[in-house]
Amino acid sequence: MRLPASELAQAIHLCRQSFQSAAIFSLFINLLMLFPSIYMMQVYDRVLGSSSTSTLLMLTLLAVVLFALLGALEWVRSQILIRVSARFDVLLNERLYRVLFRQSLVSGGKTSAQPLGDLLVLRQFLTGNGLFAFFDAPWLPVYIGLLFLFHYTFGLVAIVSAILLILLAIWNEKATHDDLEQANKVSVESSNITARNLRNAEVVHALGMLPDLMSRWKDKQQRLIMLQATASEKAGLIAALSKTYRLTIQSLVLGLGAWLAIDKQISPGLMIGGSILLGRALAPIDLMIGSWKQFLTARTAYERLNTLLAQFPPEAEHMPLPAPKGAIRVEQAVVAPPGSKVAVLKGLNFAIEPGTFVALIGASASGKSTLARALLGIWPTAGGAIRLDGADVAHLDRSTVGSHIGYLPQDVELFDGSIADNIARFGELDANKVVAAAQAAGVHDMILHLPQGYDTEIGSTGGALSAGQRQRVGLARALYGDPVLVILDEPNSNLDDQGEQALAVALSGLKQRGCTIIVITHRVGILGLVDRIMVLNEGLLVLDGPRDEVLAKLNQRPQQAAMPQAQGTQS
Repeated sequence: MRLPASELAQAIHLCRQSFQSAAIFSLFINLLMLFPSIYMMQVYDRVLGSSSTSTLLMLTLLAVVLFALLGALEWVRSQILIRVSARFDVLLNERLYRVLFRQSLVSGGKTSAQPLGDLLVLRQFLTGNGLFAFFDAPWLPVYIGLLFLFHYTFGLVAIVSAILLILLAIWNEKATHDDLEQANKVSVESSNITARNLRNAEVVHALGMLPDLMSRWKDKQQRLIMLQATASEKAGLIAALSKTYRLTIQSLVLGLGAWLAIDKQISPGLMIGGSILLGRALAPIDLMIGSWKQFLTARTAYERLNTLLAQFPPEAEHMPLPAPKGAIRVEQAVVAPPGSKVAVLKGLNFAIEPGTFVALIGASASGKSTLARALLGIWPTAGGAIRLDGADVAHLDRSTVGSHIGYLPQDVELFDGSIADNIARFGELDANKVVAAAQAAGVHDMILHLPQGYDTEIGSTGGALSAGQRQRVGLARALYGDPVLVILDEPNSNLDDQGEQALAVALSGLKQRGCTIIVITHRVGILGLVDRIMVLNEGLLVLDGPRDEVLAKLNQRPQQAAMPQAQGTQS
């Protein structure tokens, strides 16, 4: 049974017409490559024999025209491959970008942009000289056949030389494959570790961790350099042998041709033409040996991308559903963090009606943040189901349902762009909605005092914004567009008294609007606004009910109370 082609193979197949066009141009290019030999034969056999300057002039003019045509065909072929590489990128970049985010979700954020680099490697290989060698190599039998027509000894030399160069190419593959593969792995690991360390530069600087981290990085870097140097030394030796042999054999064939010409077996023109034609025949093999490292790098990138895309097949398109109303139902949900086999949430079962304001409390590591991620479909359930208005959250179209949901994670991340862009979630900018969200979050006046107001550019770390300001901008982003479901994870962890008051006003506004609100908190100030309190303990729902009823039970069992005044940690 024939297996379905991979996505990369399908993308290449879609570009087949362009590759066929490049092959056709290669046909004419290689035909024109025969003319230097023909020109030399005509000069030696006809021009010198007849001393005809007019014949020499016509042959030279024809040579100039054909060489100009050859250059034009080479340029067109290169342009075709440049456009192939661009189309190849367009066919895959959006799919790959989505896969990176899916990989980040299931790995808990432990991912990198390396696959995008792999796509760049493939695109560069498609436009490099190495690929031209693969188009020209099939012409080797044609050149060898013509050399046999010149003289059978020329053909035999060409066959032996081609075999030797192919053996060198195989040796190059065997000698460098393992070292380059290990070097690529070490390079990816080193880049990922460095990126994670740079994201924690403040901690590294404050705790004096840089020398130790740099020492570990240097160990990997030295291993990378040694692997690359070893592979380059082997490849350089083989490339030098290949080039030396090709130049030597061209000269020896010239000597062989001279001996045959003296013996009157061939003409002087065939002597020169045979040497030129042999060099042309062996050039693609020599070029392949020289660009073998690029080929291996591209092949490794191809294999990595194939594996990644196979792990994350395209998501099925779902029929658009009506806008949600905010009803949540959790049915025996079991949830484990990505990469972990230990369940954090153990068979939770509850329902939240639209417009309910719920406080989710519990000790650190009780599973609160895990539940928030599961309710949003960020982390999948290992068992049971979580539904929003009856639909499994894992099967919802995020591009449509996302506009009806507000989410403020415990660690607020802002993105490169203006404050207005961040609040509007980088969608179409509606100034009225942006200002309304900022006012609802109590951050409008603060934004107006910034140098460029809503147009102030910030980076992923928030630029000049304090932690509290970032959290309030993140809250405005969560409230943008009047969502029907809002989940806030420790929304007041970095707020001062003014920020706390603004948060309380924002939550009151959401409650009056009938929005379903779930707030994870360790502070008692918000509890006066909620309708219902849910208490988690070690992944189990130990208390759930109206606010006053649950608070009374907690007061009766102070040893199990889960509402310390201090700020909580990630759970």
